[in-house]
Amino acid sequence: MTDQNDDFKLFREQMRDVTPLRKSGRVTPASNSRLKKSANHNKSAARERAQAQLPEHSADYLSSVDYIDAVKPHQTLCFMRSGLQHNTFKKLKQGKLLPETDLDLHGYTVEQARVILLDFVQSCIDEYIRVVIITHGHGEYRERPALLKSCVNHWLKEIDDVLAFHTAQPKHGGSGATYVLLRQSKADVGDFDD
Repeated sequence: MTDQNDDFKLFREQMRDVTPLRKSGRVTPASNSRLKKSANHNKSAARERAQAQLPEHSADYLSSVDYIDAVKPHQTLCFMRSGLQHNTFKKLKQGKLLPETDLDLHGYTVEQARVILLDFVQSCIDEYIRVVIITHGHGEYRERPALLKSCVNHWLKEIDDVLAFHTAQPKHGGSGATYVLLRQSKADVGDFDD
């Protein structure tokens, strides 16, 4: 497993300066809505787009489910990159940094969720959105409990634009959802540490 981690780090280092090509079929949310959406808004259309995109994204850098360590259904997820101020992380953890938009992964397969999550994060970065909430559920009564939760926990750590994440407060979904703090865009000058 260490050799695989070393290979992954070497690959990421070599690809650091590579700029992804823009795909003409990419879905970009309307900027005036700031990505706010209702829970079931266009869910079937999003599923169709995700299914159509699967072959293109099969080589994504996000790990496949085979390499992801399982977490428990009600386990607290917690991650912070070095350099992030502890006060900012504390506010995220306490739910004081209100999510500007959300992503609900209920009903998606792992491969669909993988594509949708990556596109969602990129869309948020493009729209200068810093705080989001991802609802993944618990999956405690499934054959593989907390599978989507485990994947989200692992994938978010692999996305450089994710600075931190923490299990949501009960009012925002508790252990079935996760707050995510995204990297500040160069054009975004706002700061959470007032």
